Amino acid sequence: MLPHNAMVVVADGHSATIFRNIAKYGIELSKTHHVTPASLSKPAHMAIPDEAAANSQHDEAAFAIDLTHHLNTLMLQRDLDDVAIIADPSTLGVMRKHYHKELQFRLRREVAKTMTNSDIRSVQTLLD
Repeated sequence: MLPHNAMVVVADGHSATIFRNIAKYGIELSKTHHVTPASLSKPAHMAIPDEAAANSQHDEAAFAIDLTHHLNTLMLQRDLDDVAIIADPSTLGVMRKHYHKELQFRLRREVAKTMTNSDIRSVQTLLD
């Protein structure tokens, strides 16, 4: 079971949604914010269309790394107690390599599954 006030991150290589478990007992998620590459990074150069297609995998990995750094910062600054991460297998693989030790210590659940387009009830059921 996921503790009260735990942060739940549902991510893929393009975006992430961050929830909080607001239930005292059980799981009831409340969306706190949506994260995109643009919201995590400084303004970047505009790629030409051919480069954009070639850089797709690199961009997904870069987003996973940036997202993990963002989570590490949240964990360290806000002293969060618990976190669960749900991400597609390739994104989760990249993220794992960049977890801060504190994030690793407070990680309560990891699920390698694509859930970014799922409704909140499906995410809650997966974690229950």
